[in-house]
This record gives sequence, structure tokens and C-alpha cells, in this order.
Amino acid sequence: MTLHRAVRFLLFAALLLVIPAVLSFPSSAQIAIGISVRLGPPALPVYEQPLCPGPGYLWTPGYWAWSDDDGYYWVPGTWVVAPVGMLWTPGYWGWNNGLYVWNVGYWGPHIGFYGGVNYGFGYGGVGFVGGEWRGGAFFYNSAVMHVDTVHITNVYVNRTVIVNNESHVTFNGGEGGVVARPTPAEEAAAREPHQAPLAAQMQQEHAASQNRAMFASENHGAPAVAATTRPGEFSGRGVVAAKAAGAPYHAPALSPRKARASASETNRANPASHPFTPPAHTESAPRAEKVRPQNESHPQSESKAKPAKAPKHPPEEEKHDKGR
Repeated sequence: MTLHRAVRFLLFAALLLVIPAVLSFPSSAQIAIGISVRLGPPALPVYEQPLCPGPGYLWTPGYWAWSDDDGYYWVPGTWVVAPVGMLWTPGYWGWNNGLYVWNVGYWGPHIGFYGGVNYGFGYGGVGFVGGEWRGGAFFYNSAVMHVDTVHITNVYVNRTVIVNNESHVTFNGGEGGVVARPTPAEEAAAREPHQAPLAAQMQQEHAASQNRAMFASENHGAPAVAATTRPGEFSGRGVVAAKAAGAPYHAPALSPRKARASASETNRANPASHPFTPPAHTESAPRAEKVRPQNESHPQSESKAKPAKAPKHPPEEEKHDKGR
């Protein structure tokens, strides 16, 4: 009896260790859905990429996050030490059933769907052309990534992958949104094992939420800290300010509290269970693409994503390859 009790105790202890790991492991078949609101995010600001701080760092583009107290705030783009062999699929806002739903980004072996949003710096709306893993080392495409080739030798130059896309639209679907559907390769990537955003990425978002200057109501779409060399460092030489807002800023008619959707509304607007259907009044603009190389840093099939023109105020254009 004593032996049986000891065995049962050991099995129970092992179960207690396994349960938290299972619960914390990201789903390999679902994309995490965040909050949803009734107001669309501002345009992406125009800014330059800060210098890569060292080998092994990957760029994670900036985005507009939401606060129930003060509305949209800018989370600056930043460099983070990447999990070896993993690529970052950025999060994106997607319109569905009258709401803008945040789809959380993730790390995975291939780039998934990020709404066709042109985040710049290798994220032109489909895939990622800023570099690739070769064994355990990441090689940077200096044609689109800002790297110091003296201190970082894992570099190559490939200008054929540059996407001529000047859109600053920040959401998929709805009026003025990007018209894009996942490619078969992106759908396959969504079913692969994923890792959640790193602690450093969450630190960046938290720091931005505590800084009043990051809120759209204060910076009108052109934050003073648009990008940082490292997460959490919002001052010093590694900080890059926005050159301009991506489009004229218009103050929202609803307060943040009233704009926030309820949980039941979010479930109805969840794009994972309700595929997006573009409304009849959505305007689309053609997107010019050039040939991409065959590597696993991005899907192999060509995209049909087309960023739409804003209905009243088209975004300002940025006349360079590397800039956002």
C-alpha cells in the first residue's frame, strides 16, 4: 500500500508540472484574438529604422495598441533577440461585423498572415524579406534592413524583393482598409507551432502604455518615439522620432470606454470563426510587387493583397526603400 501511495503521489506531482506547461503553450492551430473596438486605428507613422544593435536581433515593427482609458497608443518598433530559427508574424487590426479586432502576433518557423498591412522594413504586406535563417545564424538583407556591416558580417544584398508599397493603412477590411486574404502558405503557417510575444516585446508595449506622449490623442499620429534600438529604452541615441503622420489625424467621435466592444460582440466579430468579406464600398488600389527569392523567410506563393486607399485623406508617401 505504501508503494502504491508513493507511485500515486509521484504521478500527481508530475501532473501538476505538466498542466501549467500545457496551458501556457500557444495553440498551433489558432491565432490569438485580442480586444475589439468600434474605432479604426490611425495610419502608420513615417519613420526610419534604428541601427540593428547586434547579430541575432530581429526587427519587430511598431503598431497601434488600445487602452480603454485613453484609446490608441503607439508601441514603437524595436529590435529583439529572436528565438533561433523563428520569424515574427506581426499582429494586425482586422475589421469584421462592424468592429476592429486585434490579432496578436507570434513567433513561428514561417511568416503567417498579418492582414496585408505594410509595416515596412521587410514587412511589405506579405511575408518578410529582411533576412533569413541559415542554420543557427540570421543573415540580414541590407537592402531593406539598417545594419552595421562592419560589426555584423551575416549580410547579403537583394534588392529584387523590395515591395513598392507606400500604404500606411493599419487595418484589414472595412472602408479604407487593406483588401487581403491569407495565401495557402500563410494558412499553413497559422497551423504551425507558435511562440507568444517575448517578454521584451511585452515590456515595450507596457512602457508605451505608461507614456502619455505615445497616445494618438497627444501625438496626432506622429509619435516622438516611433522606434527604439532596444525594448523599453524611450530616450537616448537609440530613439527615432516619426517624420510625420501617415495620414491626417482626426479625433474620434466616441470616448474610449464607449468605443470598446463587449466580450460577446468580440466573439461575434472573431475573424477566426467568421471569414472576412470585403464590403461593397471598399476601395482598393493596385500594389506593385517584384520577384521574391525562394527562401523560408516568407511564403513562396504570390500575394493578392491590395492595400486600399483611405476614402478621404490618402496617406503621405515616403520616397525610400528602407523607411516605413
